[in-house]
Amino acid sequence: MSIDLPKPIATYYLADRENHSTVSDCFTENGVVIDEGKTYTGHEAIQKWKMGASRQYTYTVEPFLIEKRDGKTIVTAHVVGNFPGSPVDLRYFFVLQHEKIASLEIKI
Repeated sequence: MSIDLPKPIATYYLADRENHSTVSDCFTENGVVIDEGKTYTGHEAIQKWKMGASRQYTYTVEPFLIEKRDGKTIVTAHVVGNFPGSPVDLRYFFVLQHEKIASLEIKI
């Protein structure tokens, strides 16, 4: 199934799949990621978060549902990898600002 993602979100998933080191470029200067109960703010922190996850786990992400609610774009994706609980459907709560991601919260 293919869904039409806004450009900043599509760019995020492409960077996650092909070049983890560029994921932070998808965010605003003070962008925020909340994942597994931890908050990462700014490009450097976001890059460390993504590089750490990429070193620790091998995974694939397939977005299959998109909705908008309360100013957020919510993408549900099927994630399969070598992490506890795999496979799982995760919800990615994006807030976009000027063609960048201002915030991302990842939830089960």
